[in-house]
Amino acid sequence: MSEQAGTGDAGKPFLYVVVCAAGVARDVGRLITAARERDWEVGVFATPVAMDGFFDTGAVETLTGRPIRSAWRRPGDPRPFPAPDAVVVAPATFNTVNKWAAGLADTLAVATLCEACGLGVSVAVLPCVSDALASHPAYRESLDRLRGMGVRFGDPYAGDAGEGGGRPEFGWERALDLLERR
Repeated sequence: MSEQAGTGDAGKPFLYVVVCAAGVARDVGRLITAARERDWEVGVFATPVAMDGFFDTGAVETLTGRPIRSAWRRPGDPRPFPAPDAVVVAPATFNTVNKWAAGLADTLAVATLCEACGLGVSVAVLPCVSDALASHPAYRESLDRLRGMGVRFGDPYAGDAGEGGGRPEFGWERALDLLERR
């Protein structure tokens, strides 16, 4: 990702979407569709666990017209995406937020987030973390550290069932709104 921020094939700004392993990830196509409607080209990174059935990878590749990135490329392999103009992490899990804040780049998704912050790329995050995990001191410290690095966070989403058993909507488009608040 060390090349200059650029544009996608259609001359549009390029958005990286990082998907973590949470149940709401099944609807990540809503974010991709909304981003494309706002004139972004999109490339998706996913944590290895998210790739294991948390969302429809074939549908996402069809929506973006690009392969999903989850593993490092080999030396000499071409870069499948241009450098990002912005990054969205949605849904962002407890594990990913804590590893990212600590600089533990053990997956391509987390390494991409660490590098984006180092390059000054705008990053918006929609956390999907239970209230019990969100109360952990390490998580609160991670949020503080990432906010101090300029990362923008949407409201937390625990996914708890409300009255009648229904779950609230995950605000996919909120991530795009956070990016526009430059």
